[in-house]
Amino acid sequence: MSSEREERESSELYWKPDCPSILVIACSDGRLEEQTDRFLKQELGIQGYDRLYVPGGPGALADSGFEYERADRMRKECRFLVEAHQIREVILIFHGNSEEGPEEAMCADYVRKLPDLSNAQLRAQQMADVRDVMHMVFGWPPDLRISAYRAEVGPDHSLRFVELAKR
Repeated sequence: MSSEREERESSELYWKPDCPSILVIACSDGRLEEQTDRFLKQELGIQGYDRLYVPGGPGALADSGFEYERADRMRKECRFLVEAHQIREVILIFHGNSEEGPEEAMCADYVRKLPDLSNAQLRAQQMADVRDVMHMVFGWPPDLRISAYRAEVGPDHSLRFVELAKR
């Protein structure tokens, strides 16, 4: 019986030959996955998109911290996706606590790579990284639309997405 079920379920799944034109770069933190999908669908009207979900999200593309080789490698992976899938729009989603939010909501990748900074300093570093990633060294294609958001966790653990920049 289970083989019939498996066959029926797998026959309902199909590969899509067309690549999405939107790339979302976000942290791989599973505590934000459903909320991020809901934000993209309900607030931005986006359903199909490529994903680059890694620890630190778009912060992994920035040179902040001490992992320059990692940032370079992540930029190359990002450039590959943009070129290979002919991406026309990139959405960067950073995350962390709001000013009043719980410190443990700060992106763990930022805490790891910048361990001596306070949460306020980490939020400031994220803003600097937004600017750096928006104008990335390797150069985004000139007609590429880029927007940056921050998923902020409030003191009651509520989550809101704040727009940080657009290009």
